[in-house]
Amino acid sequence: MNFREITEDKAREGFGGGIDCSMQVAAHCSHALEMDEKTALKMAAAFGGGMWHGETCGCVTGALMALGLKYGNCECGDKETKDTFLEKKAAFEAAFIEENGSLICREILGHDLSTPEGMEKIMEKNLLMTRCPKLVCSACKIMDDMLK
Repeated sequence: MNFREITEDKAREGFGGGIDCSMQVAAHCSHALEMDEKTALKMAAAFGGGMWHGETCGCVTGALMALGLKYGNCECGDKETKDTFLEKKAAFEAAFIEENGSLICREILGHDLSTPEGMEKIMEKNLLMTRCPKLVCSACKIMDDMLK
């Protein structure tokens, strides 16, 4: 599956096939990073659903991985690169919060997927197929601008 041109329908298809939010965002960004999509999917596999604890939204962690690969520092003492990366990170987070209200999965969904009760409500409301695809598209749209 190619996540380069992401839509809500494609995101739903991904969720239905076991491809989590973090994976979809990382895969979407992989082309701009000259990384193969399969590697991006695997790299982000543990981060969906706020690492399955309802913490930082997987769309955010997938995007931050991509920003790190593009702009992150990798040498001791490279303060300039680190500062640039932290500015990009903060800009992404601010834009995501502005569009989606929070960076935290359980706050965005209104339920904690790490608990049986929370997951039951999420499934009952079909949030993984309604709210989450919108979040994937939001993160990907922000990243399209940031990875140019």
